[in-house]
Amino acid sequence: MSNTDYQVFEDIIQEMMMVYRHDNRPWLIGYSGGKDSTLLVSLVFQAVSRIPENERNKKVYVITSDTMVENPIVKKYMHESLEKISEASKKQNLNIQAEIIYPDIYQTFWARVIGLGYPTPEPPGFRWCTERLKIKPMNKFVEDCIKTKGEIIILLGVRKAESAARSRSISEKEIAGYLLNPHNNINNAYVYNPLTEIENSLVWEYLLKDDSISPWGTSMKQLFSLYQGEDLSEEQSVLGEIDQKKIPITGNSRFGCWCCTLVKEDKSLQSFINRGSEELIPLRNFRNWLVSIRQDPNFRDTKRRNGAVYTKSNGEIGFGPFTLEARQIILKKLLELQKETEMQLITIDELKVIDEMWDADGDLERRHLVDIYFDVMDERLPWDQYKVPMYHSEIVGEIERVAHKYNLEPELMEKLIVSVDKNKHYIRSNAIKKEVTRIINQEWLHQDSLPEGET
Repeated sequence: MSNTDYQVFEDIIQEMMMVYRHDNRPWLIGYSGGKDSTLLVSLVFQAVSRIPENERNKKVYVITSDTMVENPIVKKYMHESLEKISEASKKQNLNIQAEIIYPDIYQTFWARVIGLGYPTPEPPGFRWCTERLKIKPMNKFVEDCIKTKGEIIILLGVRKAESAARSRSISEKEIAGYLLNPHNNINNAYVYNPLTEIENSLVWEYLLKDDSISPWGTSMKQLFSLYQGEDLSEEQSVLGEIDQKKIPITGNSRFGCWCCTLVKEDKSLQSFINRGSEELIPLRNFRNWLVSIRQDPNFRDTKRRNGAVYTKSNGEIGFGPFTLEARQIILKKLLELQKETEMQLITIDELKVIDEMWDADGDLERRHLVDIYFDVMDERLPWDQYKVPMYHSEIVGEIERVAHKYNLEPELMEKLIVSVDKNKHYIRSNAIKKEVTRIINQEWLHQDSLPEGET
């Protein structure tokens, strides 16, 4: 293909240079590691490199959101790419800053599932993960930039040709005659969509030109290999075949979290396994097990975290979060998986937060998490020696015996004990009284009197 066939990309580069020079507002690019965001960063690199160094006064942030449960292969690729982008920018003095952002440690997938017992996400509507793991961290970064810079321009790599749904969404948000559109939800943020008119057939062809080397020095063939083997249904073989293996080029791809429970079968993870990444088989098996226990009554409480209960249309009591015992089982299996695969699947910081959450949930012995970790990993957590039980197992057993003797819920006694301990230093406050009243008035203690038919 001749260079003139790439005129559409040259036009975009020229437009980017014009928009870049227009003002000093920083740019922000959400880099997923996929083909469209890679194309966007590639064109920005070329545009900025053509601008004289003394005019490169605009900071360009290339941001990758790491959910902390990314597919390990994709995660490694993303992190290495960000490192190369930073190195190339520094070497060429491009003023492009690559950063990785993470969810708040109290909002991570495992903090919510293992720490608080959140049921794993389920289609169609129970999707609490995306906002906590991706949207909120990105929005916080944007808001922090706006606080220091005043305004910011967000570059998106979405294309009308990518799907009919995206085409409609982009068209609805366009303002005729304007390159920058105000963000719908973020004040002082503007959106720039330079790739909207790029056809699917050109994306891979452009990325794989010039020996498939990116402007920051990595091989685009590695990215291409991540896309292979997926049954994506939207498009197939739009460019025919490439290289000696005659592998058809496919179109869209969505690399999700390795433990995603929103789909019955994780086709992305399975495609990596089918192509030889057998180290992911234990992750797939764990993920399938996680899906299987979601509706198992042995793993779920019959009340919500706030003590509320609800009756389903068939008269049965609805499920609440995973029980503390279930969460202990999940953690043990996850640590065993981490040890088996030698992949970091949960961080020490997450374990610390989960330990705090378990203490607040009535774990009177306060040793379960550190002991589970030691039993599996054969090493002690940094705070292990400071984990002193509120009551030893013999006393906890006696509390449960007394509770049963007087027809009381052992969990009620545990929650009251934890509450009193938490508020014991507030001598002149009625905090303890309020907390005790709140606990004993929770619905789960009075569910026999609840109206039937609530959904």
